[in-house]
Amino acid sequence: MELIFATSNKGKLREASEILGEGYRLLCPADLGITEEIPETGDTLEANSLQKARYVFEKCGRDCFADDTGLEVDALGGAPGVHSARYATDGHDFEANIDKLLAELGKHPGEPRTARFRCVVTLIHKGGTHTFEGKVEGRIATERRGNEGFGYDSVFIPDELDGSTFGEVHEGKNLISHRGRSLRALARWLKENG
Repeated sequence: MELIFATSNKGKLREASEILGEGYRLLCPADLGITEEIPETGDTLEANSLQKARYVFEKCGRDCFADDTGLEVDALGGAPGVHSARYATDGHDFEANIDKLLAELGKHPGEPRTARFRCVVTLIHKGGTHTFEGKVEGRIATERRGNEGFGYDSVFIPDELDGSTFGEVHEGKNLISHRGRSLRALARWLKENG
């Protein structure tokens, strides 16, 4: 099955291909000549995910899905949340985002560093819209550890691992990750309804 994944993030595209596995051919908007930045102006992950999926669907008229992911840190009142990709700057500068995250947490000594990653995937398939959510609980490390993954992976320690950050996990991240959970739910739905 061919699907359009409304992202320009090569890391997300690679992860989604690995998670969905054989039987799915993922294309990104650039493969269809859609090179402009896809808008994401919603106040929630759900709103952004839907907005991105609709934008691409309206451009190409083909089955597509989009995701929006946020890191929610309890000591920061749920920030960066929906603004995770643009926490420190208007661009997707994750080194700057991590620097800001660690600096902000430094203003809350003694508070738990608990956090979660949430991922909302919206599928537009045969004219219908379907939403899938995945999340993983964990905490924020005091410094970067590991070079695997992307985004905040080097500072997020999921509860389900042995104290390693996602950035230290070469294999197995997709089994417990927020994106993995939401995309597996998408794949199950497509298998039953596709």
